[in-house]
Amino acid sequence: MMFELARGHLLQPAGLGEDDLERILARLCGPGVDLGEAYFQRRVRESWMLEDGSVRGGSWDVDQGVGLRAVAGTGTGFAYADSLHLPALMQAASSARAIARSGQSGRVQAGQAVQAKHRYAADDPTATGQASDRVELLRTVDAYTRSLDARVTQVTVNLSASFEAILVTASDGVLAGDVRPLVRLDIRVLMEDGTRREQGFAGGGGRFELAELMQPETWQEMAREAVRQGAVNLTAEDAPAGHMTVVLGPGWPGVLLHEAIGHGLEGDFNRKGISAFSNRIGEQVASTGCTIVDDGTLERRRGSLSIDDEGTPASCTTLIENGRLVGYMQDKLNARLMGVAPTGNGRRESFAHLPMPRMTNTYMLPGQHDPAEIIASVADGIYAVNFNGGQVDITSGKFVFAASEAYRIKNGKLGAAIKGATLIGNGPDVLTRVGMVGNDLKLDSGVGVCGKEGQSVPVGVGQPTLRVDGLTVGGTA
Repeated sequence: MMFELARGHLLQPAGLGEDDLERILARLCGPGVDLGEAYFQRRVRESWMLEDGSVRGGSWDVDQGVGLRAVAGTGTGFAYADSLHLPALMQAASSARAIARSGQSGRVQAGQAVQAKHRYAADDPTATGQASDRVELLRTVDAYTRSLDARVTQVTVNLSASFEAILVTASDGVLAGDVRPLVRLDIRVLMEDGTRREQGFAGGGGRFELAELMQPETWQEMAREAVRQGAVNLTAEDAPAGHMTVVLGPGWPGVLLHEAIGHGLEGDFNRKGISAFSNRIGEQVASTGCTIVDDGTLERRRGSLSIDDEGTPASCTTLIENGRLVGYMQDKLNARLMGVAPTGNGRRESFAHLPMPRMTNTYMLPGQHDPAEIIASVADGIYAVNFNGGQVDITSGKFVFAASEAYRIKNGKLGAAIKGATLIGNGPDVLTRVGMVGNDLKLDSGVGVCGKEGQSVPVGVGQPTLRVDGLTVGGTA
């Protein structure tokens, strides 16, 4: 069904048929080409922003085109066209083939449809309602958020929605299509108490209809969370500094795993030998309580896919099992060169970009400990609940993350909120220092965006409460 919907959005309006797809592949796959691939995409996007009670921005755009890839050995030829007319596509195919040609033999086998479960709505969220509905929602959210606390002095609300149709055909027999909705709402507040000013943030979304985000029970919960976080930060004390026990809260703190560990488990970095996890399959790389997966099959999640951007069905890939490294995330190219199967992690920002191994929803599975038990086990440390940014070196795994909400732990009890705490460490090393894993697995609310080599894609993260025994904390005290 998804292939038929995708074909209706892409091929039919351009007057293209499946015989034209075969002609394009034939042009791509002459002598010297191991794989030829055509990736068709059409995406409609809208976004709205309200600040200080006024709409400061609004956009609506459509882009479409085709990316054509020819792979020969480790080399890749790539060309793209923002036109869906056959002559332009044939010219781009010739260009990609010429770049990749190496004198080997190629094969064309088009038309073998991929069967994959569709994991989200097929409706276009940008086609629901009018612009006036969006503006009215933003103003209502603004008024409600301000009513929650007199200390709220500024509210910024962002609303976005997109609808993407893709179709992939390749010389290895793949013929697959998908339609992908994506919506998101963010609320940021600035709160003042005397001379002190602090921020709070909340947001969420996923692959479902925009109407769900516009329900009062949905956005009101986000508004309350943003104000709660801002109010906590208004009372926060300066963070301590030093080497100490750190408890990471459930859900969004999984972004630390994503950045400091997840990228190091992507196939391309490991094939090239530049990851801290390269050539370590089968080794114990983490505490025995740690099992980490990348799962693109979760229903309606921001990082979920029916098929990846190469037509491979999404899967749940176990990366680390009971502390032992058991797998990497793979696209077709790296999987072939490493002699393994692709895992459904071939992703690209758009038709104008090459696919590469990327995460979908990456999270740690729950353990056996109650979160209260974990807090009670800490004599002196901090509890980091939320993060607002960080940096990581993929080669070494070294990272720096800034906590946006954190608390002091003293004698097994939560103390005062603290501000200015940064976590400094090494991803692979942190995994070996996980002393307790909570039973409270939580996924993020649907705000993740992952950047790699200049490409951004939506992702999900998650984890249960974790106790890390020994992590450097940079503070302001």
